[in-house]
Amino acid sequence: MKLTIDELIALTGGKLIRHGNAGEISGMASLDEAGPDEVSFLGNDKYYQDYLKTTAALVLVAEGLQDQALPDASVGLVAVENPSLAFAKVVKHFFVNSAKFTAGIDPRACIAEGVKLNAEKVCVKAGAVIESGVRIGDGTEIGPGTVVGEGVVIGSDCLLHANTTVRERCIIGDRVILQPGCVIGSDGYGYELIDGKHEKVDQVGIVVLKNDVEIGANSTIDRARFGKTIIGEGTKIDNLVQIAHNVRIGKHCLVVAQSGLAGSSSLGDYVTLAAQAGVAGHIKVHDRAVLTAKAGALKDLKGDAVYKGTPARPLREEQKKLAYLARLPKLVKEIKELQRRFDELESR
Repeated sequence: MKLTIDELIALTGGKLIRHGNAGEISGMASLDEAGPDEVSFLGNDKYYQDYLKTTAALVLVAEGLQDQALPDASVGLVAVENPSLAFAKVVKHFFVNSAKFTAGIDPRACIAEGVKLNAEKVCVKAGAVIESGVRIGDGTEIGPGTVVGEGVVIGSDCLLHANTTVRERCIIGDRVILQPGCVIGSDGYGYELIDGKHEKVDQVGIVVLKNDVEIGANSTIDRARFGKTIIGEGTKIDNLVQIAHNVRIGKHCLVVAQSGLAGSSSLGDYVTLAAQAGVAGHIKVHDRAVLTAKAGALKDLKGDAVYKGTPARPLREEQKKLAYLARLPKLVKEIKELQRRFDELESR
């Protein structure tokens, strides 16, 4: 699995700036930890000092950076358009491609009658439970301790890590990744107050995950009260995210850790919710909108804009408001001084 310099350049689409002492590359690491047979990258100026001190065999840098101060001459440099993306290709070479898929059904798995899968093209690991009526596509791996409920459909080349749960009748597309502990199709949070008691409202819908979706560890996606909760193609959801019943998320969205979407809210395509952002029920966030960390959408938000704060406002508007707030202590002090002077004049 080692890489020569020429192979790495072909893999990343880069240009060799300096060979240094680099030989074959056997792995990758951060700038401050990389050794003389490993590749690293500089993708953020915060790590520039680590870059100058690195002992890596080779560093992927942005085009033009080679004109600035450089690390020791023994360190090779390859210029690429996007160092982070180029490094991701290197990671994939060393780790993703080395994680070989091995088909087979572990005898400690529990598979009900009537499950449709090709045992020679599917991997089911120990402790997995697959209930009746399930269909699983070729190339899919079901991790240890995973539970797949009745009538679930799972596409091809999916990876369900350990202890995931997919409840009854949910539909998962191709190349979907479920990280450990996530739950797909839990009941929506619905109750009616009747005679002083909260009575549960039946949640009879499903969850649909389109192709190339990834759901992070311990995230939860509730089934619809009726109909479908839908996560669009290519959307990536981080760890500890809550998505409520009947939410609809478009294509290629990013939903970051500890964010939450309330019932029947929706995101357009290419929307980003940064960490701990929230969307209130029945609210629509349109295409390519960005909610910064801890922003809260309490009304529909137009697309192609960045929003901050709660309630979420356009970024520059919210920054201006925060700037005014920062001046309040000084303004209060000035007002008190003016009041003191006024009182002195009044007393004369």
